[in-house]
Amino acid sequence: MLVPSSNTALEPLTAVLAAPLAREVGIHFSRFRVTRIGLDADADAQFSTEPILAAAELLADARASVIAWNGTAASWRGFDTDAALCAAIEARTGCRATSAIVDLNAALARLGIRRLGLVTPYTQDVEAAIVANYARAGIEITASRRADRSDNYSFADIPPAAVHAMCRDVAATGVDAIAIVCTNMRGPGIVTAIEAEFGIPVLDSIAVTLWGSLRALDIDTAPLSRFGRLFALPAP
Repeated sequence: MLVPSSNTALEPLTAVLAAPLAREVGIHFSRFRVTRIGLDADADAQFSTEPILAAAELLADARASVIAWNGTAASWRGFDTDAALCAAIEARTGCRATSAIVDLNAALARLGIRRLGLVTPYTQDVEAAIVANYARAGIEITASRRADRSDNYSFADIPPAAVHAMCRDVAATGVDAIAIVCTNMRGPGIVTAIEAEFGIPVLDSIAVTLWGSLRALDIDTAPLSRFGRLFALPAP
């Protein structure tokens, strides 16, 4: 897993999600510097390719079976940026590569989602860019809630109860599914409660990256189904 440097939620939450597979799956992490989320040039420069590839090479030293960029920048930067990044990681390291947004989009396609609810910690302009990118992909974001923050470290300070409330507000509008788009937001713990109450899938970015990584290795995700209906999907 490639992790934004100021992220504090991703690693411990991934460990909780993956615990039922601890005997067969080892998860390792490498960081590169990301401290602020925005659309300006300085914020965008944090996602330049070389620092990410340097972090990926360190994971390749551990003979990783798959390397996942566990961040959601492509949701506002453009989906093509993650396609190019995954290709670059594979070329540099010889390891298979995936990303949070590659896996989120695969899950949306698998579930046939067309009306999506969006929950993020981001500011209005970042949210608008995400909405526009999904519209171009044929998915309408019909409801959204955001925390209006740009400091990446602070995203993990949003209490799970607040994430739950944002998801409930979005779910009540009648969307087909909810995407929690951020890998430093404490979303995994509230997924099953929202799914039980509203009967729709909740796709948390931390969970969906783990799901996609396991599926890339043909590992059955059913043992993790208690964390959400995504993990219960049969292998394609």
